[in-house]
Amino acid sequence: MKKIISHALLFFFNVLLCVLISCNNKNKVPSVETINAINLKKGNIVSCGPAEQQLGTVEFITSCSPQTKKDFNVAMALLHSFEYDEAEKVFAKIIDAEPACAMAYWGVAMSNYHPLWAPPTPPELQKGAAAIAIAKSLIQQTGREADYIDAMELFYKDWSKVNHRTRAVSFEKAMEKIYKENPAEKEAAIFYALALAAAADPADKSFANQKKAYTILTALYPNEPDHPGIVHYTIHSYDYPELAALALPAARKYAAIAPSSAHAQHMPSHIFTRLGLWDECITSNTAAAASAKCYAEAAGIKGHWDEELHALDYLVYAYLQKGDNILAKKEWDYLKTITEVSPVNFKVAYAFAAIPSRYVLENKLWEEAAGIKDHTENFAWDSYPWQNAILHFTRALGAANIGNMGLAGREVKILYRLYDTLIVQKDSYKANQVSIQIKTAEAWILLKEGKANEAIKQMAVAAAMEDKTEKNAVTPGEVIPAKELLGDMLLQLNKPADALVAYEADLQKHPNRFNGLYGAAVACEKINNTDKAGYYYKQLLAIANSPNANRPEMEKAKLFLKKDGK
Repeated sequence: MKKIISHALLFFFNVLLCVLISCNNKNKVPSVETINAINLKKGNIVSCGPAEQQLGTVEFITSCSPQTKKDFNVAMALLHSFEYDEAEKVFAKIIDAEPACAMAYWGVAMSNYHPLWAPPTPPELQKGAAAIAIAKSLIQQTGREADYIDAMELFYKDWSKVNHRTRAVSFEKAMEKIYKENPAEKEAAIFYALALAAAADPADKSFANQKKAYTILTALYPNEPDHPGIVHYTIHSYDYPELAALALPAARKYAAIAPSSAHAQHMPSHIFTRLGLWDECITSNTAAAASAKCYAEAAGIKGHWDEELHALDYLVYAYLQKGDNILAKKEWDYLKTITEVSPVNFKVAYAFAAIPSRYVLENKLWEEAAGIKDHTENFAWDSYPWQNAILHFTRALGAANIGNMGLAGREVKILYRLYDTLIVQKDSYKANQVSIQIKTAEAWILLKEGKANEAIKQMAVAAAMEDKTEKNAVTPGEVIPAKELLGDMLLQLNKPADALVAYEADLQKHPNRFNGLYGAAVACEKINNTDKAGYYYKQLLAIANSPNANRPEMEKAKLFLKKDGK
């Protein structure tokens, strides 16, 4: 019944909007009622950086009045740093001053698309579609602007019937046409690069879209060194282990270009994480979390802003790789005090599930893992089956390792149900992620049941599946890598040579992981390769150089190096 009412209201809203636009078609200026119907975000820009709002340098030419130029460029700079709410406020300000400015409505629609994040919600899709409908009704637009508006319309067209990825690909193809027809326009090139990254096939290990985007962006950079979109989208395009090193210069530049953007403080840490640069990751996310807290207070957000939790996930991950359980636990304890977040979305659900799971699994606290609980009350986990699966996977792995086969089996059954839910939702990527967790948990159950050969085969299948799957953009990495767990299993079964192969393969994808380095060192010791063992132990101590780092593995490393005279 709710669904029927929702569709009826949406139909009425669209009919009303079309009538209002049609009634004003003679003077081509939308009425106040038409504009108010799309419920624009309004108010002063909220930022938590330098007083002068440093957001980088953007210049976007429009046919709107010269008086709007400065505001339009500010809105575009915010848009390029994914400060979507603030960008919409500025576009709304332009609309208030000049309601016939077609490109301002395009900006509103772009602010509600947010490529590279989760698909827009139905209210965001309604708003974007309504804004584009107004933009198309206005005659104050150049041919180039009409092309931008038409491209955006393709993303919103039939959004209730056509899936997100199909519409994203349609937008990408339209932006390619604009890019090719306007070779001298840098913004066309930048938005095309963004569209390429957003429409990339997650199963494409050749990274064709991402490499094309990177080529476009790096060609623009020398003449536009302070453009936030160029460095930002370079980071996103190469946020993969195989490509990350090439995006390091952009990562080290972005925060300085747009210090007033909380996202610009955080985004470089994607590359730092890919490369195992934990100190830089910590610096980045400490600043991002502080900026996000400031933003929540200044914007009057009740509770915490979602970007703060996103930064905390990366921060905990980095602390754990440095062996700093004290600071990692401090952030987890802080997370436990957070009960209200706005907006509640995929990032929030992921942080609530991943942060505690990372802590117990990285430290092999199996009892705690088996009994892990979510501290939030009435959280809508049914809306986030993939994130919910993380908690059940953690319990299953913990239970298997302490020999509680009953609990482990029950948790695996829940994982199967969550997998089925994702299949019904046609979310094959997330379903595959849960399938990897199922196979991993089952492998450890088999191991504890004494079926070693079957366990190794199952764990190897999980590791191979994970190798073929790129991480989701929301996460710094898998809660615990499958190939590293394969190494742990082989080490337990006294197969150190095979374990070393697994650890070294995983370190190629996840450099400087604490457990990977330690596992590789132990495996080398067991096969009497003391030189290589010393190499990995030294690496371990080099990354775990925090004053708080006190994991027992470090003492083992120190004793080995002292004994071996290294």
